[in-house]
Amino acid sequence: MLKPLVMTKPPLHFSIVTITFNNQHGLIKTAESIKRQSYLDYEWVIIDGGSNAIIPEDIPSDKVMLNSESDTGIYDAMNKGIDLANGDYIIFMNAGDQFADENTLSIISQSNVDFIYGDSLEEKGNNTHYKTARNANAIALGMFTHHQAMVYKASLIEELRYNETYKIAADYDFTYRFLNKATTTKYIKKPLCIFESGGVSQTNVRQGRVEQFKIRQTMKYFILKNIFIFSGQTMVYRFRQACPKLYWFLKRGSQADNI
Repeated sequence: MLKPLVMTKPPLHFSIVTITFNNQHGLIKTAESIKRQSYLDYEWVIIDGGSNAIIPEDIPSDKVMLNSESDTGIYDAMNKGIDLANGDYIIFMNAGDQFADENTLSIISQSNVDFIYGDSLEEKGNNTHYKTARNANAIALGMFTHHQAMVYKASLIEELRYNETYKIAADYDFTYRFLNKATTTKYIKKPLCIFESGGVSQTNVRQGRVEQFKIRQTMKYFILKNIFIFSGQTMVYRFRQACPKLYWFLKRGSQADNI
């Protein structure tokens, strides 16, 4: 008797988009993280702002695409990454950022939905803090996890690009608009990335909040709720500055025990 034909889905192909400028040390950190991945169906798209970045050794040449030319900023570079990406899913992992462990891509590959997100580890100096993601449905309150812990289905991005008029919060705007298109999401209850703190979003916090306020306005968000959210974000930031240990204790959530 003939056995029934079992159809198997082809493995998901990931595009890891890394932007860099004069950060060879950070690029090497990211490369080491990518090399450790147990899941090998990926491509690494490096967008260098014309600083002559050198592709770290031991990454197979057929997995790396390097585009080195001047750009108008972070979000211009990220848009170039989208244009060059060929994967089923896109992950933005900037120079200095890392996957949480060697099985991160393998874990992500088990979900075939429009949008995948998880928790983060935030690296600051010699300390690493666990940051539990909020529900993606609460995006009106701000970014619910680090951008590096978000995975976007490429076919749903289509013509969606980062709005370069925003200098800090274009990733928030991009994710907000993407989620308005997405119908299925998956939360993975573990860290997906190690985020290297100290970037532009953390050194220009108030501008980021102002831009998020404007983005919610374009989404026709109720003005009084928008003002309330802006005020709440300001209070949380001040609390983090005044009581960092308590802030990170609260941010850990119950998932931190599962590291």
